[in-house]
Amino acid sequence: MSNTEGVKIHPAVDNGIKAGNPNFNGGVLTCHCASNPVKVRVGAQTAHNHVCGCTKCWKPSGAIFSQVAVVSRDSVEVVENGDKLDIVNRDAPIQRHACRDCGVHMYGRIENKDHPFYGLDFVHTELSSDDGWSAPEFAAFVSSIIESGVDPSRMDGIRSRLRELGLEPYDALSPPLMDAIATHVAKQSGALAA
Repeated sequence: MSNTEGVKIHPAVDNGIKAGNPNFNGGVLTCHCASNPVKVRVGAQTAHNHVCGCTKCWKPSGAIFSQVAVVSRDSVEVVENGDKLDIVNRDAPIQRHACRDCGVHMYGRIENKDHPFYGLDFVHTELSSDDGWSAPEFAAFVSSIIESGVDPSRMDGIRSRLRELGLEPYDALSPPLMDAIATHVAKQSGALAA
């Protein structure tokens, strides 16, 4: 048995990564409630789709990673049953709006205008039955899965499986996103011209 056999990451990637459609213009995300589900319309293609091992992101049952992407906040609109949404933690940098009945995170929003990712909302494209969303590109905060109870002895196999899937594992964000954060901070501090 190889060290990646039987390693499950997330249902949306475990059987391979489905290519996105560059002409895709968004779709509807639906929570897991059987009746009166929360529906959120995302009116654009997502970017920086990835699997995330942090302990804050919503994960489907049995998954050790979430799958999350970003989209412009003006492309996100709650269209049904928004009265069921609560913010998980108002003090967190990303305010995750979750259905209080089923617990699914519908979108995460950054309200701090000084945050490098202000203007972007975080969404879970797996909540949509629409085809064409951007494909996952990398794995973020991989070590953090240990904090949620994954045995550290499994990490080599998990990282190997991520690479097999084409999802380079990082213990932070991907280099382009880390560069964007550092550039934002440098411009705010004056180290780089704005």
